[in-house]
Amino acid sequence: MNHLGGTSVPHVVQPTDLADPPADETVDTPAETTEEKPDETPEDEVAAASPPKEPGRVRRFVSHPRFQLGLTILAGVIVFAALVYPNVLKRLTLGGFARIPIEAAVAIAVFILLPRRPRKVVAIIAGMGLGWLLVEKSLDMGWFETLNRPFDPVLDWILFDDTYGFIRESYGQASAYAVAAGAVLLAVAALALTTWAVLRLSSLIGRHRRVSAYTAGGITALWLVALLTGIQVVPKIPVAARSSATYAYDRARQAKAGIGNNINFKKEIKNDPFADTPGDQLLTGLAGKDVIFSFVESYGRNAVEAPELAPGVDAVLDKGTTSLTQAGFAARSGWLTSPTFGGNSWLAHSTLLSGLWINNQSRYRNLTASDRLTLTSAFKRAQWDTVSVMPGATRAWPEGKFYGYNRVWDSRNLGYQGPKFSWAPMPDQYTLKKFNEVEYGKAGRQPLMVEMPLVSSHTPWAPIPSMLDWDAVGDGSVYNDIVKDAPKKSDIWGSTSKVRAEYGKSIQYTLTSLIEWVQKYGDDNLVLVYLGDHQPSKVVSGENASHDVPITVIAKDPAVLDKIKSWGWTDGLKPATDAPVWPMSDFRDKFLNAYGPNGTNH
Repeated sequence: MNHLGGTSVPHVVQPTDLADPPADETVDTPAETTEEKPDETPEDEVAAASPPKEPGRVRRFVSHPRFQLGLTILAGVIVFAALVYPNVLKRLTLGGFARIPIEAAVAIAVFILLPRRPRKVVAIIAGMGLGWLLVEKSLDMGWFETLNRPFDPVLDWILFDDTYGFIRESYGQASAYAVAAGAVLLAVAALALTTWAVLRLSSLIGRHRRVSAYTAGGITALWLVALLTGIQVVPKIPVAARSSATYAYDRARQAKAGIGNNINFKKEIKNDPFADTPGDQLLTGLAGKDVIFSFVESYGRNAVEAPELAPGVDAVLDKGTTSLTQAGFAARSGWLTSPTFGGNSWLAHSTLLSGLWINNQSRYRNLTASDRLTLTSAFKRAQWDTVSVMPGATRAWPEGKFYGYNRVWDSRNLGYQGPKFSWAPMPDQYTLKKFNEVEYGKAGRQPLMVEMPLVSSHTPWAPIPSMLDWDAVGDGSVYNDIVKDAPKKSDIWGSTSKVRAEYGKSIQYTLTSLIEWVQKYGDDNLVLVYLGDHQPSKVVSGENASHDVPITVIAKDPAVLDKIKSWGWTDGLKPATDAPVWPMSDFRDKFLNAYGPNGTNH
């Protein structure tokens, strides 16, 4: 600094000051610049000097405000759709989504009030719950279409194994794997998407609380107006929706009821008026008779009464009544209400034989783990030889011990060498002919009691066997040419009318097989009880179909039918429309009473 007149003048840097010093001059350098920096490399110096790297094209696209807005809109659409998503297939229309879910307003209010961390936790729980409701409603759609009831979240898990087996047997192992994998992936996707969507919207609500409060208020106001005015875009579906909350509450009650039902059912099992009845006081009215109980798969009331089905089926029944009368047989027919619909045939079998209402898998398991007297075990106690013929069974059947069968014939030991007919391992005519060879036609045997479900009328009703001359059935290899020419599943399942027509043909085939078998092989001691296990699925039965199935008793001995005269059943193979209708669970006790020592029925 120069001093001039006591005034301090700052030093002005000249251009020469910035020049490199002469080589012989020594320049003082601050100490820190001369210290060694072992961690610094030339590459580090270059990186430090380089400008920040520009984000890639994908990152720029994802971070763009318009893309982020699109994600938010998508999240809103997902949550809205999940809240108003129906659980019945016919409501899955655009009009069915024209609704205002009050749950959205409630959720917005909750997220406004919560701090960030609790809001995130609640959002995850809500998203998972919403995803589960979406999955369960989708399951309901399938259950309604096939079983005419909603999915039971407590009792129905076991049915997935049966569904997998049906797909495998009907469409092949690869199709079963594909369906199982697809179902799992869709369920995971639903849970992931709803959780992501709720998290994104809850974060948005937390950042914009005032706007969110106005939104919740607007939704509530519109919902109240729609509720008070009863506005409906689609008949019977109000615009003011509270379906998700109601649905969740109903399912919780259903689960609770299912658990309580198990406790009460154990008491029902023990309440058995025939539990201690001695064998010599059981079924005395059928002494010396061969009694066969045959379930006809999917033979429901619609087969006999629906306009598009009845002409063909009723013609078989009317002709059969005439031909059996000519052969010396008589018949009476009525109605039973099945505990199941569209499938789960074993529930109907166990209901008829046990005298208890078995409408879910939990009851079935509890029943088969008990010592309840069944019709089978009653016949066994009364010294009949009890036999099960199950052409649809492809593996061991441990429940046979509970029922009290001495022998079980199934697809593994009936000697069939022909092709499968879709799900059915063998045609019903073959089953009946083989039964005649291995059991019924044997000389010197003791009286038989037989349960024999027939399966040719099992969905998907294509291909269907043709009736053959009974002597031509052989080992079943004759069916190879028949199955080649028969319509395939792919030929009929594109049209509801074709499906119904083929279903009707399958019922005609099985009934014809039974009637002809009675004519050809039935003797004076034959008593045949045949019935449907359940109605076919809704693709055939349509909406609002009952659970009623026909039941018929055929015998040559007039005394057999005289004992059930008071039942009020219709003469012949076709029950009248106004014939009595009983719950299927009533049959066991009525049958045991009618054919007991006193010959009474209630």
